[in-house]
Amino acid sequence: MTARRRLLRVASLGVALLAWQLLTSLDVNLWLRFEQFPTVGQVASTLADRATTGPYWQDLGFSLRRIVTGFALAAVLGIAAGTAVARSRLAADLLGPLVEVLRPVPAIALVPVAILLFPSNEQGIVFITCAAAFFPVLVSTRHAVSALSPVWEEAVLTMGGSRTRILFSVVLPGALPGIFGGLSVGIGVSWICVISAEMISGEYGVGYRTWQDYTVVDYPGVFVGMATIGALGWLTSTAVERAGHRLTRWLPSRTRSSRTPSSRTPSSRTPRLDRRRRGWAYGPSDV
Repeated sequence: MTARRRLLRVASLGVALLAWQLLTSLDVNLWLRFEQFPTVGQVASTLADRATTGPYWQDLGFSLRRIVTGFALAAVLGIAAGTAVARSRLAADLLGPLVEVLRPVPAIALVPVAILLFPSNEQGIVFITCAAAFFPVLVSTRHAVSALSPVWEEAVLTMGGSRTRILFSVVLPGALPGIFGGLSVGIGVSWICVISAEMISGEYGVGYRTWQDYTVVDYPGVFVGMATIGALGWLTSTAVERAGHRLTRWLPSRTRSSRTPSSRTPSSRTPRLDRRRRGWAYGPSDV
């Protein structure tokens, strides 16, 4: 990313914070009411105070542990189930109807089920987080595997490759862009559901603390929780996208394709033109 794009992104956040500060400090009340909103300064002061306390980092650690555990389980199960449904007619018949029935159910609606199934709230929250990310990953993987060209698989079979070799050398690498699309969607949905689950049945975590601040009318604390959730979500989604870019470097990118013609022009054409102009003898490679 260029420095100009970084500066533009920082400027957009700065403009949003400045607009927030102006609307709240001036107590603007034009259809939307901002007089009860805390200002940016009040939220920043509360955040600075809490960042020096142990409970803030304890809540942050609990939320991160739940999201990492649930999302990792959803990634493994979703990729495995999506690949099986796309490549096996038996798996499609067995899992397909179940997936289509359960997929429309919001993950947060599974809180009563989690309370009944699991002996502790911790396991129930991880289950809800896993369920939230599971279906986006499964559906994206299924579509990505189904969209692969059969020519690649036939080529490996012609050369004597086994089914296992096809799976790990053709199917999964070819479906990686679609898989990471599902993972990127899944991590965002996971954060929504883990925070909601912590608000309903958690004992620790950013969502639990935000809800506690709301019940005692501590609005700067509520906004500190929202800012923390936003920052954690942005960091985790960025990590997933960076991992996707790193593992799919073989894909043609717009940046590389736009650089390729200009970068090849001086090295591949200029020397030959120069030699022709100077009357140098041509070799076999110049014919």
